[in-house]
Amino acid sequence: MIHKSDQQPTNEDLNDSKAAVKADAKGLFLSIKTFLVDLLDFREDTDREATVSAIKADISFKGGTAWILICSIFVASVGLNADSTAVVIGAMLISPLMGPILGVGLSIAINDIDTLRKSMINLLTMVVLSLLTAFLCFYFLPLYEDNSELLGRVKPDIRDVLIAFFGGLALIIARTKKGTIATVIFGVAIATALMPPLCTAGYGLSQGNWDYFIGAMYLFAINTIFIALATFIVLKVLRFPMLNYANSKRRKTIARIAALIALAMMLPAGWTFYDVLKESQYKSDYKIYLEKEINSNTSLWLQRENLDTKAKTITLNFNGDINDATKSDLVNELNGYEYLKDFKLIINGNSNRSTDKILELYDIALDKIDERDQRIEQLNFTIDSLKLAVTSKSESIYNFDFIDLAKDAKIQFSELESFSFAQMLRSSNFRTADTVLVAKVRWNSMVADSLRIQRSSALKVWLEQELQEENVEILTQ
Repeated sequence: MIHKSDQQPTNEDLNDSKAAVKADAKGLFLSIKTFLVDLLDFREDTDREATVSAIKADISFKGGTAWILICSIFVASVGLNADSTAVVIGAMLISPLMGPILGVGLSIAINDIDTLRKSMINLLTMVVLSLLTAFLCFYFLPLYEDNSELLGRVKPDIRDVLIAFFGGLALIIARTKKGTIATVIFGVAIATALMPPLCTAGYGLSQGNWDYFIGAMYLFAINTIFIALATFIVLKVLRFPMLNYANSKRRKTIARIAALIALAMMLPAGWTFYDVLKESQYKSDYKIYLEKEINSNTSLWLQRENLDTKAKTITLNFNGDINDATKSDLVNELNGYEYLKDFKLIINGNSNRSTDKILELYDIALDKIDERDQRIEQLNFTIDSLKLAVTSKSESIYNFDFIDLAKDAKIQFSELESFSFAQMLRSSNFRTADTVLVAKVRWNSMVADSLRIQRSSALKVWLEQELQEENVEILTQ
């Protein structure tokens, strides 16, 4: 008899099992999908009318808004001047620059040409006023050196692009949510840093440094474009209603204009992202190349280096001779870096440089040795002088018999139980030393305190007469 447990599973059983597994997996996938959709979907919590009204209300630039901008520019400029990050952050929080930028993204997304014109005019006015204010501030309050807060705004990289885009996304999502999240808006104002680049550009104008001006304005343009682009994308995803026009021909014309502007905004944004990304990749590989292939090689003495990403050249200047084998190794190692393999490596070496450097260091060492020897000679002379002065003084002081002096002191002052005598060095100005004669005594315990004071004064006078010294100090035990 064959037991049921000994029977092999049939194809039908296997198919049923596979179908059950597929059904369970499909159910799990649907559950995860539903969870993620509920977690990430922000369309249900959107207040379209309030969002449009709030953004349009922040576009206007006059009266109090203008003065707030001027004050924030002054605060940011002073913060940059003082190299104070906290002050710069404070200026970002009170800056009204974000309003017109959101207005640009909104107007393109909803096909509102009037709002676009107003946003562009107000944004341009804000930029000009900001540059003028920063120029005047730095012109009358010049910086004495280029600090980190300034230098961080003249050379944008891929991180600035990502910060601007995702900061813009966070900002417009917070704006569209019912009950605006103020902390998000403040955080984006700090992260995207629209204010400091304008202040740095104003500093560049005041100092005639066009590299600073162009670099800072480039960073401001990146922030502006990507915040507007993020606004446009989010409003399109949320399907904000397009603005309707009574004249269908006018509606089509404005729709085409908005589409062209949106395309014009996306193309430079995409090109900027690509350009800055490539620049960051070049610099990243270059930094690793210098660290691994050159700085870690103790036989190489790198004096100067330069990376030119436009000309695609790397120039390395070494102290000492660089033989052909070393040059070949450096070139081959460069080819192993993905983003640097198309660069031309220029290697310069000079045997005279190492010799000159060694001679220069040798001369410096000799000068320091001479200076040290002179200092030692002066100190020895001072020590000898002090020794001579102390010896002369000591001889004049101890030109007597201590035992005879102690006996005479006991005869004159019978209350004495102990008598010691010595000379001591004392300094009152901590620059020079004086020799002081000190007599240390112990009086009989039966002597009253008032009498001890009198007897000590009398002993002082007696010792000064006996030793023919002007000042003898008495220390009582």
